Amino acid sequence: MSELNNVLLSVIPGLFACTLVLATPLHAGASEERRCSTLTVSGNPEYPPLLWRDEDNPGYLIGAVPSLLKEITEPLGIAVEVRDIGSWARVQHMARQGEIDMVAGAFITSERIGYMDYLLPPITHLPTAVWVRKGQEFAYRHWPDLVGKRGSTLINNSFGQNFDRYAEQNLSIEGVRSIEQSFQMALVDRVDYVLYEVLQGEVKLEYLGIADQFVPLPTPVSREGLFFTFSKASSCNSFELRELIAERLYELVNSGRANELIRQYKSTYSEWSR
Repeated sequence: MSELNNVLLSVIPGLFACTLVLATPLHAGASEERRCSTLTVSGNPEYPPLLWRDEDNPGYLIGAVPSLLKEITEPLGIAVEVRDIGSWARVQHMARQGEIDMVAGAFITSERIGYMDYLLPPITHLPTAVWVRKGQEFAYRHWPDLVGKRGSTLINNSFGQNFDRYAEQNLSIEGVRSIEQSFQMALVDRVDYVLYEVLQGEVKLEYLGIADQFVPLPTPVSREGLFFTFSKASSCNSFELRELIAERLYELVNSGRANELIRQYKSTYSEWSR
């Protein structure tokens, strides 16, 4: 977990570390007057097996994270619509504007804390790898080993506050609209490596039919917690609702249900993509 994650978690005492991080009850009054029976949610559509576009139900996302969220909210009498609203950059923009209520899966950055309230505990922790073409591996132990090399990843992707800051100041990483584009760029030597999570990279490369052409370098660049968040501008965002959702989230993560869903949807995505 990054330094920022550790700082955030250390300031929340006791059992209710499972409830919320840096959450402000901006809309508590509105929520008390009008209970939100349906939450509009979105997330990164390029994130299998956690989230991906539902071809059988266009305009929506499926995966382990939407399923987990539904298991959290259904006992509370709250429905969720996990919509496909476009790129990950657009999802973040709409969360900032309050045009969606929640984001289903985000890493912590100082910028995002300004417009989203994070719920604890994290859904899972995800290591991010430096993916390279087989036969073009290079020695990588620390971030400075990437200096002078060309990288690619999704636009507005974060791999932890500390790495993001280092990358902005020292590395050459091109942001693109789809991770498929990043891997294709690596295949034609336009970039030397692709930054992407290990789990998502495995299933995405299998889907693309090029899993045998890439390997992740052994040392991850980061290992970050992935969180549910509420938009601070959402009229459904209240302390009461955040606490109810976080308590149920704690139960499902602690019982191993979240990891069970991830394994299940990894298998589902592999079968679906054949």
